[in-house]
Amino acid sequence: MSLLLNDDEKMLSETAEGFFKDKAPVSALRKLRDERDENGYSKSLWSEMAEMGFAGVLVPEEQGGVDMGVKAAGLLAEHMGRNLSATPFFSSSVLSATALKNSGGDLAKSWLEKIASGEAVVALGLDEGPKHNPLATQTRATRSGNGFKISGHKTMVIDAHIADALIIVARTSGEEGDQNGLSLFLVEKDANNLDVERTIMVDSRNAGRLVLNDVEVTADALLGEVDNGIEILKHVLGAGRAVLSAELLGAGSRAFDDTVAYIKERKQFGKIIGEFQALQHRVSHLYSELELCRSAVFGALSAIDAGDESALQYAGMAKSKLGQVAKLAALEGVQMHGGVGMTDEYDIGLFLKRIRVLQELLGDGNYHLNDFAVNQGY
Repeated sequence: MSLLLNDDEKMLSETAEGFFKDKAPVSALRKLRDERDENGYSKSLWSEMAEMGFAGVLVPEEQGGVDMGVKAAGLLAEHMGRNLSATPFFSSSVLSATALKNSGGDLAKSWLEKIASGEAVVALGLDEGPKHNPLATQTRATRSGNGFKISGHKTMVIDAHIADALIIVARTSGEEGDQNGLSLFLVEKDANNLDVERTIMVDSRNAGRLVLNDVEVTADALLGEVDNGIEILKHVLGAGRAVLSAELLGAGSRAFDDTVAYIKERKQFGKIIGEFQALQHRVSHLYSELELCRSAVFGALSAIDAGDESALQYAGMAKSKLGQVAKLAALEGVQMHGGVGMTDEYDIGLFLKRIRVLQELLGDGNYHLNDFAVNQGY
């Protein structure tokens, strides 16, 4: 389990740092928000990311990707987090690409090629309630002729309204709470009886609600084995949680850096407020926590790439820790900015909003702590 970057990873990180700082800074998110952009992201930016190989970072070379591994995806996500860059990277290049890569088959390969080239965006429809709980899936897929009919609903589907296809997690057998009986299906956006409603989250990003009313798909739309979708989901959730942790690291670190820069300039009572020991203590504590978080993130990303049997737990632990610390960094930032921290003029509030959404995606801290306890037999 490596906590350091090799030469290729260092080069990728440096390239990503400059790319997102120049091409997708916080001001770009503000522009998308204020103009109420119908897509919620820049298509030209996404095309550039595909040309750079970012869109295909987890896609095998045979399908036009660069296949650098989850750690590389995490490095990209970290810099996107630092700049609040709005792209379909997480939904399409991480979640969906991981699902397709681990399912095999000609259909999966064809869509992987489209993801890597930036030609298509694919989204994952997983959760159905207000909180993350994959095993609570109630959406049903029943046999119908040479295929299946899918009925149910999905919530918090990232980038749903811009997706060219959706990967739907449905129950083909068993009951709510069972690990066995889940299956994954690829449903194209123009499928009959599929309704997609766009929702804009507090962080000004894309999400959506899906309603499926006897959506018909052929047997070829099945990804992997029927009733055994949990095995694909484990790969998806591990990669997704680790990459989200990396984005939280980036957002939390940027909130910290902006706050430190502010308190070095802001004067109160005739002194720079950064000279007050009480603030220095709080900043020192945050710095230490963020350094611990970096180790947790790199450890989880490396474990997934190495095929460690405990990688899913490491990813959950990182997600739980990063959610707590990134939130603390943003809240402390708002506090140290004072009254202006509550205004839209300063970026610190935008980082807090993004971090709060990231906390919830694929499970908050309570979910992962409970999951860890259950896996340990408590």
